[in-house]
Amino acid sequence: MADRITDKQVVTVLRPFVRATTPMLDALRDANPLGAARRALPTHATPVDHEDAQELAKVKRGLRRRLLRGLESVQFPGTTAWETMTVDQRDRWWVNRVGRVTVLLASIPGLGGALADRLPIQNALATAGQALMLTAIAAEHGVTDQAERVRLIAKVLFNRDIDPHLAAGHGDHLTPAQETEAAKKLTEDLDESTKRHGKVTVKATARALRRLAQTLWSLGDELDKRPQGRFYHRALGYLPIIGMAADYLGERSALKRAAKKGRKWLAAHPPT
Repeated sequence: MADRITDKQVVTVLRPFVRATTPMLDALRDANPLGAARRALPTHATPVDHEDAQELAKVKRGLRRRLLRGLESVQFPGTTAWETMTVDQRDRWWVNRVGRVTVLLASIPGLGGALADRLPIQNALATAGQALMLTAIAAEHGVTDQAERVRLIAKVLFNRDIDPHLAAGHGDHLTPAQETEAAKKLTEDLDESTKRHGKVTVKATARALRRLAQTLWSLGDELDKRPQGRFYHRALGYLPIIGMAADYLGERSALKRAAKKGRKWLAAHPPT
């Protein structure tokens, strides 16, 4: 029989995990799609005397205003529309945003049917995706404290009520320096992508998600406690080929369940 995973072990894994997810989510949340447009479009027409040139400048100004108004109406972090969205609407946005990437990656092993479903990577990827989503919606609810995010993930995914003192890093197995180094290693691909391309690429995101999943493997059977898809999703997931589609739908359902449980926990533990 495997040794029981303790709360201390859970915290030791989750503290650097939470720190590693924050830079990725901050990059997405703070990204302003208007920035490039504002830099690229002229802010005023160049003074000219020619009547045709003045008319052209007027048209350009009109196009710029319409483009920026259109961008501002897009529901994306940094836009005017985002500021008018409710917290529930932002939560749903994050579920869809995270789901498109993490759920697809988690469901790809389903192409192999039952054999692939026995591999730990699928469960670990799905768990990492749910934890990433929970961190995102926690921020939308005003919860920025690392310890509270650890407690949120531990409760929703592993059904553990972690002591706040322990969640804050008192009594875990990592020193502050070790925790910082562990979190930095998890985000290496994101940092390298930013240095090389000036942005976080999809490939770097996938690699970072895999690193996050790998760090959860040490929690073993705890991963099986996370919210799961419907029973029929799991049944169809054992079939070759169509298993991927079933796994995808199942993980989307599981992600929504995790979000619902997360909102319930956050409502009961508002930030102080």
